[in-house]
Amino acid sequence: MDEQGHLRVLIANEKRERLELLAQVVGGLGHDVIAREIYVKEVGAVTAREQPDVALVGLGLSSEHALELITEIVRESSCPVIALLTAKDPAYVYEAAKRGVFAYIVDGDAEELQSAIDITLQRFAEYQSLQGAFGRRALIEQAKGILMARHSLDADRAFDMLRGHSQHNGRKLVDVAQAVVDSHLLLLPPSSERAAMPEPAG
Repeated sequence: MDEQGHLRVLIANEKRERLELLAQVVGGLGHDVIAREIYVKEVGAVTAREQPDVALVGLGLSSEHALELITEIVRESSCPVIALLTAKDPAYVYEAAKRGVFAYIVDGDAEELQSAIDITLQRFAEYQSLQGAFGRRALIEQAKGILMARHSLDADRAFDMLRGHSQHNGRKLVDVAQAVVDSHLLLLPPSSERAAMPEPAG
C-alpha cells in the first residue's frame, strides 16, 4: 500500500456483472483493481503473482464456488480476504471463516465498503503483529532449549547467553535466536545416520 492509501485490490466473483460493478466501486474509492477473477483454477496463480493488499470475494451463484475461490486466495496470499454478501447468510459466513476469511460485508454503498476495508486492514495488521510476537517468543524459547541441552544450562542462563551475544554483537535477540536454531538444524546428522546411531548405554 502506498502513502496515499491506494490499495492493490484483487476481486473475485463467479458472476461477471457483479465483478464489473465491484471494480467500478473499488476504482471510485481510489484503489487499483489489479486482478478480476472468476475461475477457481486461475485465482491462486494470480494471487501468488500479484500479492494484493486486500482481496474481495463475492458470493455468486454457488457458495461452493465462492468458498473455493477463498481457499485458493488464502493459500497464496498474506493479505486479508473479505467476503461480500448480498444478504445475511450465517452458514456461508461460518464456512468462509473456516477457510480463512478475515471479515465479511453485507452489500452496502461505497462508503460502507471503504469503512469495512479500513477496519479490516487495521485488525489484520494487529493480528499479524500479534502472530509475529508469538512467533518471536516461540523462536527464543526454541533457541534457549538448544543452548540448555548443548551446554547443560538452566533456562535463565541460556537466556543470558542469548542476550549477552545479542548485546555484544549489536544484533536483535530474535536474530540471534534464529541463528542458533538454524545452525542447530544444520549441525544435526542426516536422519538416516540418526536412525543408525546406537542408543547410549544406560
